[in-house]
Amino acid sequence: MKLKLSIFLSLFAFILFSSCDKEETFDDRWKLDNEAQFAKIASSSDYNKLDSYSGNGYIMYKVIESGSGTNYPYFTDRVKVRYTGWYKQIWENPDTYKDDKGNVIKNKLYFDSTSKNYDTFSTEDIPRTFNVSGVVDGFSTALQRMVVGDKWEIWIPWKLGYGTTGSGDIPAYTTLVFEIELVEIVD
Repeated sequence: MKLKLSIFLSLFAFILFSSCDKEETFDDRWKLDNEAQFAKIASSSDYNKLDSYSGNGYIMYKVIESGSGTNYPYFTDRVKVRYTGWYKQIWENPDTYKDDKGNVIKNKLYFDSTSKNYDTFSTEDIPRTFNVSGVVDGFSTALQRMVVGDKWEIWIPWKLGYGTTGSGDIPAYTTLVFEIELVEIVD
């Protein structure tokens, strides 16, 4: 009986102490913060949900401007698009803010755009042409539901963006935000 009790207590102590060894990493915090921000947008009545054709999740979008086109691009089509993509380092903070030492922190990080001025679409924007299938799942999901002239703001969860590996300066588990204008479906 003492042997069974001793084994049970040893096993219990091992489980207890091994669970305490896990320290929260940057990736853990980053992933949770990004998932929380996406969940906040997903619960907002300002945004609509679109399931991915891949079945791997959904994106959220809101219409900035409705287009006059009648056709939707297929996954195999080429399109001309104006866009700006960004994410935040700390979702709760404004786009720019001052830290406790008075330094200005740029919190909204632009990672790609067809515009020289990231903040707005303009006639200076030179649309890029690419295959709908050549972009991340979330971007492709949006394009396949847009008509020419549509301008949308889309929110892409990490699973439909750059996933667990990230891309360039974009960390893994990042929620991406894009403003997209579908300019043309290329023949």
